[in-house]
Amino acid sequence: MQRHDQTVWNDTDVDGYEPLLSEKGLTEVEIDSALPDDLTRESLELPELSEPELARHYTRLSQMNYGIDSGPYPLGSCTMKYNPKFTEDVAALPAVSVHPDRDAESIQGTLQVFAELQEYLADIGGMDAVTLQPPAGAAGEFTGIKIAKAYHERNGEGEQRDEVIVPASAHGTNFASAAMAGYDVVELPPGSDGRVDLDALSSAVGDSTAALMLTNPNTLGLFERDIEQIADIVHEAGGLLYYDGANLNALLGRARPGDMGFDIMHFNLHKTFATPHGGGGPGAGPIGVTEDLEAFLPTPQVRERDGQYDLVEPEHTIGKVHGAMGNWLVLLKAHAYISRLGDSGLRDTSEKAVLNANYLASQIDLEIPFGPFHHEFVASAGERDAADVAKRMLDYGVHPPTTKWPEIVPEALMTEPTEAESKTSLDQLAAAFNAVNEEGEQTLAEAPENTSARRIDQTSAARNPQLSWHSLDS
Repeated sequence: MQRHDQTVWNDTDVDGYEPLLSEKGLTEVEIDSALPDDLTRESLELPELSEPELARHYTRLSQMNYGIDSGPYPLGSCTMKYNPKFTEDVAALPAVSVHPDRDAESIQGTLQVFAELQEYLADIGGMDAVTLQPPAGAAGEFTGIKIAKAYHERNGEGEQRDEVIVPASAHGTNFASAAMAGYDVVELPPGSDGRVDLDALSSAVGDSTAALMLTNPNTLGLFERDIEQIADIVHEAGGLLYYDGANLNALLGRARPGDMGFDIMHFNLHKTFATPHGGGGPGAGPIGVTEDLEAFLPTPQVRERDGQYDLVEPEHTIGKVHGAMGNWLVLLKAHAYISRLGDSGLRDTSEKAVLNANYLASQIDLEIPFGPFHHEFVASAGERDAADVAKRMLDYGVHPPTTKWPEIVPEALMTEPTEAESKTSLDQLAAAFNAVNEEGEQTLAEAPENTSARRIDQTSAARNPQLSWHSLDS
């Protein structure tokens, strides 16, 4: 064995950079394997560190990171809810480890959980049937639009109905999901109050309309007061009404999309039912539909018959959209969350989410041009660059809100505290907003100053991404 590099860092450097393990000290290990030569390498370089060095390395990395366990994550619309630890305990139980290829008779308990979660979500959303397969909200959108497409094709209007209407303030995934399903996207401008303009909608719908994709409350946190008229306009034109479930957290226990006239909806389990999200990990975006669309759901579907749970194929299914039945452990966590809170707990969640958003908004010295709002609000940074404001907030130890969107509000700061935050937490967040608002433009332009990484060139990073690690010396 030959040591290539004996350099060891005991601390981070002056810029706060924590070297990789490979930069701290490497040992070359010779490989002796029974595998064929074309499947092995002659040697392998591995870090050689003491236990304290290793423990301190990962501890320092964890202290550099900011997550939902560190403090508020007020990303408007990109909701990051606190993940209660009891759901992790449930998902770690040995009994819930189930191989996806086992036959239905041997996994009755698992299928019962699936069936119950389908029923829970259908009841919460006012839908008649639910599929749990889509692995994320965007995948749920795409699945829902494919169901709409199959429905129109079955009715002989597949080629005729080639447009999906999407409000200008909708999530970018709405536009992408409709386009990926083969539709032309018609962008709907907002009214002066930030809501759907009924005249503009009436002009946009017609014989070519397949669906309108709508979030309610919308991305400004505003409830669409004319939702029944909106549903009538779309349905009279022969289209379907699709509900983006991103903001369902504002309505739990108080209102249901199905009762408003929506035909299809997706649930963002991480945004509404506190399952993990982000970092490329598994998610879940179940789809709910009305009775007329149930036959088009993905296969297989869990059904209960005479006390037995079976996997069945819907009559006009669009096919399979995910392996097995979806991301099982994420779905299990949502089931545990809903079961523990119950009807009154879910309603309390919604009420606290709305209360927290309105309290926080009342404490910050920024213009909020639209209201009254529900679970989130969009403030304006005014003459300042919203991105500069967000970067400076990092120096105050808080995570900033979503910036620059929706474009309806100039230099938008889209903020959603969720129900989990205490008054003390909200006051600290408001103090950071207000402190930054008092600072000069030069200070903001140079921020952040106290983070492990300073300001990066976001444009170059987006246009010329480096997807593999290169050492500092290369």
